[in-house]
Amino acid sequence: RQPLEEGSVAVVRVGRAAVFPARFTLVAAMNPCPCGMDGAADRSCSCPPGLPQRYRRRISGPLRDRIDLWVHVDRVPPALLVDGPVPEGSGVVAARIAAARERQRARSGDLPNGRIRGRELRAMCRLSPAASARAIVLAEREGLSGRGTERLLRVARTIADLEGAEAVSEAHLDEAARFRAPAETPALAEAG
Repeated sequence: RQPLEEGSVAVVRVGRAAVFPARFTLVAAMNPCPCGMDGAADRSCSCPPGLPQRYRRRISGPLRDRIDLWVHVDRVPPALLVDGPVPEGSGVVAARIAAARERQRARSGDLPNGRIRGRELRAMCRLSPAASARAIVLAEREGLSGRGTERLLRVARTIADLEGAEAVSEAHLDEAARFRAPAETPALAEAG
């Protein structure tokens, strides 16, 4: 967890210690269960009862809390792959990302949203009283830690930057909350 949190790794051996830079972007993928079908609309899970939940719990809470975006990707039907609409082009998306990064640089120097913390983060979000109340409700409803609440704000700030918005709105916070790690709740356990 240290490299994710601090961007460095400390290696301590007898009589010596060395710190190495380790700033990186973690991109990970996993199936929802060993057979890969838990929660699928068109197929049923063949795992024994309780196995999908145990499988998902293999990722510890502290590690889950350090991952900014959790995205569930449904199986794409072959008909949509063959005859579906043409998706937005990479160049258009890249331009929108570049514009958002430029807004971040103009606001905070060379620091991206992912490295802003505390008061500075709250100031950059420019939350209205209604948005501030919404952030509190979302954090309490999900039982977010302080780290999780800051990640919610950072993701919402990035969503606002992608839209070109100066302030983080309730809609940005709601969208950011949808990217939080799925919690192990009774409803989720029943879905398996």
